[in-house]
Amino acid sequence: MSGATNAQPTIVRTERGLSISGTRITIYDVMDYVTAGYPTHFIRGLFNLSEAQIETALQYIQDNRALVEAEYQQVLKQSEERQQYYQQLNRELHVRSRQTPPQPGMEAAWEKLQARRAKRQRSA
Repeated sequence: MSGATNAQPTIVRTERGLSISGTRITIYDVMDYVTAGYPTHFIRGLFNLSEAQIETALQYIQDNRALVEAEYQQVLKQSEERQQYYQQLNRELHVRSRQTPPQPGMEAAWEKLQARRAKRQRSA
């Protein structure tokens, strides 16, 4: 949602980080696409931003490049750490779920699932 108001959009610091006023869009969200080389109109459409909002964000990035880049790198690092944490957690849950015996009455479904898993492992 664009959160359009009559006031000129600004960049504000929220609990999410540097954000476009009136939205939940952070400068780091925009940076992902700026860094990847996406055109301005694509980024604007993706986040449903007004022309003023995207211009404000891009101007802020340009005017404060060192600060934004440092914070962006920190956000990327935290995101990577979070992703690794949840991947490990999911691996552990996956192992535990395979070791859990079937519930009463589900034995036939369990055997079918085990046969499919074995077939998939053989073909991999």
